[in-house]
Amino acid sequence: MTRVVVNGNMDGALRKFKQKVARSGVPSEFKKREHFQKPGVERRAAIKEAIKNAHKKGNRDY
Repeated sequence: MTRVVVNGNMDGALRKFKQKVARSGVPSEFKKREHFQKPGVERRAAIKEAIKNAHKKGNRDY
């Protein structure tokens, strides 16, 4: 995939590239797979994250 930088605007092109990479989920996938976690630890972390998000949204059904 080749893109042409318009008017030498390298900063703008780099910003667009970083946004596309971030939206694709590649950095978070690398971070998640950096260390192995046992399935039980992963499950507990997911539940803890869900509770935290419920608190943020104001839901008290947990």
